Amino acid sequence: MNVNGKAKDSLVLREEGNSLFKSGDVEGAVCRYTQALKLADGPSEKAVLHRNRAACYLKLEDYSKAEADASKALDTDPGDVKARFRRAQALQKLGRLDQAFLDAQWCAQLETKNKTFQEMLRQIGAQIQQKTVQSSSTDARVQQMFNLLLDASSQPSDQQKAAQNLVVLSREEAGAEQIFRNDGVKLLQKLLEFKQEDVVLSALRSLVGLCTGHQSRTMAIVNEMGMEKLCSIMGSESESVSLAACHLLQVMFEALTQGMKKDVRGKDAAILPEPSRELRSMLQHLLDMLPALSVSGSGRDSAINLLVKQVPRKSQKDPNNSLTLWVIDQGLKKILEVAGTIPEVSGGPPLSDNTHMSCSVLLNKLYDDLKGDKERENFSRLCEEYVQQHFGSSALDRKLRAIQTVSALLQGPSDVGNRCLELSGVMDAIISQCGSHNLVHQQVAVEALIHAAGKAKRASFITANGVALLKDLYKKSENDGIRVRALVGLCKLGSAGGTDFSMKQFAEGSTLKLAKQSRKWLCNESLPASSRRWAIEGLAYLTFDADVKEELVEDKQALQAMFQLAKSDDKTVLFAVSSTLVNCTNSYDVEKPDPQLVELAKYAKQHIPEEHPKDAQSFVQQRLAKLLGAGVVSALVCMVKQESPALTDACRECISRVFLAVVERQEDRGTVVAQGGGKALIPLASEGTDVGKIKAAQSLAKIAITSNPEIAFPGERVYEVVRPLVNLLKLECTLLQNFEALMALTNLAGVSERLRQKIIKEKAVPKVEGYMFEDHALVRAAATECMCNLVLSTEVQKLFVATGNDRLKLLVLYSGEDDDRLRKAAAGTLAMLTSEQPELCSRIPDTTSHWLEILQSLLLNDNVELQLRGAVITHNMMQAERSLAEQLMDSEALEILSVLAKGGAPGQGPVARTAKQCLDVALEYGFIKSTGGQGEGGHSAEP
Repeated sequence: MNVNGKAKDSLVLREEGNSLFKSGDVEGAVCRYTQALKLADGPSEKAVLHRNRAACYLKLEDYSKAEADASKALDTDPGDVKARFRRAQALQKLGRLDQAFLDAQWCAQLETKNKTFQEMLRQIGAQIQQKTVQSSSTDARVQQMFNLLLDASSQPSDQQKAAQNLVVLSREEAGAEQIFRNDGVKLLQKLLEFKQEDVVLSALRSLVGLCTGHQSRTMAIVNEMGMEKLCSIMGSESESVSLAACHLLQVMFEALTQGMKKDVRGKDAAILPEPSRELRSMLQHLLDMLPALSVSGSGRDSAINLLVKQVPRKSQKDPNNSLTLWVIDQGLKKILEVAGTIPEVSGGPPLSDNTHMSCSVLLNKLYDDLKGDKERENFSRLCEEYVQQHFGSSALDRKLRAIQTVSALLQGPSDVGNRCLELSGVMDAIISQCGSHNLVHQQVAVEALIHAAGKAKRASFITANGVALLKDLYKKSENDGIRVRALVGLCKLGSAGGTDFSMKQFAEGSTLKLAKQSRKWLCNESLPASSRRWAIEGLAYLTFDADVKEELVEDKQALQAMFQLAKSDDKTVLFAVSSTLVNCTNSYDVEKPDPQLVELAKYAKQHIPEEHPKDAQSFVQQRLAKLLGAGVVSALVCMVKQESPALTDACRECISRVFLAVVERQEDRGTVVAQGGGKALIPLASEGTDVGKIKAAQSLAKIAITSNPEIAFPGERVYEVVRPLVNLLKLECTLLQNFEALMALTNLAGVSERLRQKIIKEKAVPKVEGYMFEDHALVRAAATECMCNLVLSTEVQKLFVATGNDRLKLLVLYSGEDDDRLRKAAAGTLAMLTSEQPELCSRIPDTTSHWLEILQSLLLNDNVELQLRGAVITHNMMQAERSLAEQLMDSEALEILSVLAKGGAPGQGPVARTAKQCLDVALEYGFIKSTGGQGEGGHSAEP
């Protein structure tokens, strides 16, 4: 095309853009101006187009793009008043008031009688003044709070209110900075000495506001206040104060470890070195807290929780595990000391119900973070030495401490626990103490025996040596706490066959009797929570048996008792509850054996696993319905909310499996969303095991397919759903997971441009394109439907406009396929693209020699939706280029369009209108002539 031709096209597109803008089609105008910019010749023409497009972006409230376009126009012509005014408007909306004022002032000085310019200048001036007043007001408010809090004569209620106001101020950057600069940290330190708990909590929350995302302030506060002071507050007897201090330390850790990231460091004036010295000092203080007698049980749990969160690598891809090695070197013995503490036997630091479990989780996290056999061997050796040191003593309390330590290791890094169990005399001592007359000694030994039954060879040893003892304890002990633990030991051994119906350890009916007793204890509120927790532990093993599952879901009282415990402060119950629910919903993985291998096994007289008749799908569906009726979703949601080391990755995976089971039926998904399931699934899809994350993401996909995404995931939450769904578009995921992810992304892509941009940012487009080539018809169609919604974004349209690819060809060919679903999606995408990017119309004939045939078959299809798509593509092509219109009118398309324009069939109104528009274009070009009134739609070919 010659230069003059290009310039002419640019002017035509600009005029079209102007017309569309005046008619209110602002997005259409943007499209025309963008096309014109590609063809524009000379800076002055481009400046006008940038200025016009800036006006569009102002209407669309995309102020960053408006400012950028207006600036480009001013680069060419600094005297362009319209461009300067538009930039001032954009800058005002972006909050850059000083720059906006300069632009508005320039406009007002140039056109002194222009009232619009004068009013804008007045508005911006007023905004600047208000901002200045607010800033000085913040200073005054901070000072007022300080005076009230430091004045000994102030009323306690006034001081309390002032402390709460300080929290609100600290959450704003301006307020936080004013508090910090006005020596606020010293004031907050004084507030921490107050006897009023509310004031102490307010001071801690104010410090959270000061530290959040701000590295330099955090480093200054850590150095000024000292970790010793902060740790002593976290060790407080008041659980609410302890948790608030734990939250503050968590925020401090995050600010120090992530503060060097660009998005956070923008708030800091100074560029600081890596804060590794402060971090290690904080960790050392946390380790010192563990064995300290002065620290409360909840404070100790908080310290362990912080170590779990902060020490191990977030990703195994990161080669640096030096922090873990440092903690093992400095603090492993301290962790083992707490893990082996039995307060009733040897005193020691106060523990909560959760402390032993938290220690097991921390030990497991540290062990998992080690690299190579050498590091793991060192860890195991240190643990063995600690156990031997205590077990080798003649004092019984030290032997019990060794047994308790082994018990904790068996629940954490079980390989290490098993090695310690094999130390000379340990197993004999455990079995010996099971018969002790001292209830505490007996309880410690029975629990160790239960945990020891985890490995197959160990289970067979205990079956041979310990079953008789456990049965004796279960039948004869007068203490329900011992009986329930003995029952769990029997349950664990009795479930060694798993779900294999043919592998039973005990006599027929024994498992049902054990389960009945477990349910009875579970519902007995007079028992301590720790004993009732063990009852659930027993059910977690027994529910491998389908008869037990059936009886449990029928017992609504037992289910609700289990759910209440799951929501309680005793976090150690989480894994037992989630495991029980996995069994009841059959959401564990079952490998279906190859029929040929089964026949071979029969021939060789080998054991063949059998499924229980009550594990059939119909029974599972009934169980799910009963669990939903009993409130399983609210229990799962509460379990996910638990801030505890007990919510391990394995536990998260179990919860994800149960969620996937409860959203399987479409009619149940509304209930799951209404009870908070959608919100709970988002963290499950981003943390935990790979299997757990995939299960949670698939649950999100199922919800997003059948529910309105904006209702299921309100507000900003809907954007958090995108990444888990995109993560399902992987080859290692099943085709069903791929299909459901594509369906869910299709729904999300249809909601808003912002959501489409999020999907694009997560690099979903290349993946969706890949699945458009999938052999499976449903997956291929779903990917094409997803692309149909994604092409609403200009960014995706440009991929099709770019030369040297077959994207457009694929859509044209798919529009001629037999699969109606694929055809609709492809033709819909083509209709959208030819409308938004008219230049693609001229390329369609080059994609395939059958293009005309494909287009005609769309117009002739019995499906009205396909007819409409064909008519829209035809209309777009005829409008785009005269030669295309001529080709179409020289074909059978003219006759087809003439018939369609008459309408008549139900639902064919839009098709008839579009067909008539096509004929009107042909009439304008002079290819046909009218044979009747416009309302009759009469046209004929011109001779």
